[in-house]
Amino acid sequence: MSKKADTNIDFEKTLAELEKLVEKLEKGDLSLDESLSGFQQGMDLTKQCQRVLDHAQQTVEQLINPEDEDSIVPFEPDA
Repeated sequence: MSKKADTNIDFEKTLAELEKLVEKLEKGDLSLDESLSGFQQGMDLTKQCQRVLDHAQQTVEQLINPEDEDSIVPFEPDA
């Protein structure tokens, strides 16, 4: 998945999907294969959410510290 596509995901929707999946896994009613598949899906959702959060943090840092040359990187807004 490209970096731009990662930042265009609906964070809240992805997080809600992850929470629903965790609840399903915590019930313990799934087979081993279903549990492993759910776990893998959960890890993918977690990575997607983390990339969005990382991008948001970078954006905030750029806005807060524009004079800090060490933190300056080209900003590409998600038009």
